[in-house]
Amino acid sequence: MSIELIDLHPAPADLKQLVQSGFKCQPRQLPAWVLYDAKGSRLFAQICEQPEYGLTRTEIKLLEENAPAIAKAVGDGVIVEFGIGNARKVSPLLNAIRPSTFVALDISQAALKDSLTRLASTYPMVSILGICCDHSSMQALPPHPRLEGVRCIGFFPGSSLGNFTPKEAVAVLRRFRKLLGGGPLLLGLDQPRDPIQLEAAYNDEAGISAAFARNLLHRLNRELEADFRPDQFSYRARWQEEFHRIEMALVSRCSQTIVIDNSTWSFSAGEPLITEYSVKYNPQEAARLAEKAGWRINQRWHDSADSLSLHLLEPSD
Repeated sequence: MSIELIDLHPAPADLKQLVQSGFKCQPRQLPAWVLYDAKGSRLFAQICEQPEYGLTRTEIKLLEENAPAIAKAVGDGVIVEFGIGNARKVSPLLNAIRPSTFVALDISQAALKDSLTRLASTYPMVSILGICCDHSSMQALPPHPRLEGVRCIGFFPGSSLGNFTPKEAVAVLRRFRKLLGGGPLLLGLDQPRDPIQLEAAYNDEAGISAAFARNLLHRLNRELEADFRPDQFSYRARWQEEFHRIEMALVSRCSQTIVIDNSTWSFSAGEPLITEYSVKYNPQEAARLAEKAGWRINQRWHDSADSLSLHLLEPSD
């Protein structure tokens, strides 16, 4: 059993800059990765267990059923997972591909350590390298003997690409192409469907999604000495048909003034702070997105309802 961790987590000064930039936008918005501190990662894992949120269960089943075909299609190499979370989805690929090395990238160091420890006990013959980082902005994988001269197979499940606008998603896919050095990418994407069903998935009856969003305010209070009152913000998840996305936001219940790192910000009643988007792509939109980023879709696997797809992307040239 071999686990190594490389810490490239953004510095506190980077978080301050993100808040300054995001709060100057209209509407105000922060990148989705800011939601994932240690508590945020635990809350998201709970969201995935809620009856309304079927994406995780559907994707795991899809991976389990198609892992042998996926392994045959991608060939041998080192698996590089972007955003491992609680590591529930990579096991079918590890069983089918049997790589010598698995590389996991995640923004939460605590979640990364826990996930890799569990994986290592199940796969003692696999060398595991964890990189704590914002993988959406990485320019290159860090130098490491396990990454020298190897073929990389990218894995980006969970429809996490939907957290970015389509323009941002193209940039992320281009960056992944560079990081993987010509290797393929297995990409999970959720598809548009009944808005009522989608809104329920992101606003579960148990209130875990709302707690996940409000935890962002607790994090800013703790790390940037802000004075948010989380109870003064309601949580909202709504389908925006024109953009094919769910918009998640914390909405100010009243006119209020917030101090963050000695800067003052005013919120009017009803003003949203966007916490994340979840863009949904049908197969045609996914193909166009991939093409813009220099990829082509080589194969596609989907569930019986055709609501979620795994796309095997290869560099287009």
